[in-house]
Amino acid sequence: MTKLKTAVIGVGYLGKFHAQKYASLDDSQLVAVCDTNQDVAQGIADEHGIDVYNDYHELAGKVDAVSIVVPTQKHFEVASFFLKNKIHVLLEKPITSTVSEAAELVKLAQDNDLVFQIGHLERFNPAVMALDDILKQPLFIESNRIAPFNPRGADVNVVLDLMIHDIDIILDFVDSPVKHISANGLQVLSQDTDIANARIEFENGCVANVTSSRISTKSERKMRLFQHDAYISIDFQDKKLAVHRKGNGEMFPGIADVNSEECTFDQGDALLSEISSFLDCIKNNKAPVVSGKAGMRALETAIEITRLLNAQ
Repeated sequence: MTKLKTAVIGVGYLGKFHAQKYASLDDSQLVAVCDTNQDVAQGIADEHGIDVYNDYHELAGKVDAVSIVVPTQKHFEVASFFLKNKIHVLLEKPITSTVSEAAELVKLAQDNDLVFQIGHLERFNPAVMALDDILKQPLFIESNRIAPFNPRGADVNVVLDLMIHDIDIILDFVDSPVKHISANGLQVLSQDTDIANARIEFENGCVANVTSSRISTKSERKMRLFQHDAYISIDFQDKKLAVHRKGNGEMFPGIADVNSEECTFDQGDALLSEISSFLDCIKNNKAPVVSGKAGMRALETAIEITRLLNAQ
């Protein structure tokens, strides 16, 4: 089996896990890590017996594919370099800081016939993947994603830090242009929005009510979806999926009874699934689960929500 030569750019908290996954996969030969923090990079390199770089430009011509796990403000600079050098890219979310930067990366990937995947990890949650044959046309969606404050995500507001996960999933589920957005939020701990709520209305009539907070004392990631024939509940954190449908009987005169099915999935390893899918797309010339266009669509919506919050 021909292995793809891989590297990870940025091996901080999340990047080190990317390196571990690449090192464990049969399709991958992890050859290098790169980070501006020489001590951190050297430690990860020693762990895997690979080369270490402090300048990502030196990797041109030495690798087939990279994960880019650097601060959002550096996404465009780093990703554009690798795409221009015909290297496949898995880029952590959000795709870039601006929609114009995202559009340029998408075009670079297309022009060079490269796999360009965005790291919206929840798409690889087994509870989400199980919806393929269940979800039809949602009419109303409510999502809540709350967590304690984590300084690792503080370089962006809560919309780009947490809410964008749900924005990406909802846009994929609904698959209709956004018609109107309204939003509210406030700063609590950081210098940017820490809690936000957005109401997203779609051209097909679906409405999504999305709340994200990074000032909670607990973590919770849940979504409820309503369609004509079912009410669906997803617990992303505990990997649970519940589907409630109208039955043939009656619970009260004229009111149908409800049949419920619940599934709990193995915790699994979403990051391993994400990276494995990325490599499979490269080897088999397949479109990624989360394309650059999907990442750009999610960013565009998140930026509009941010604009509305800043205008309050």
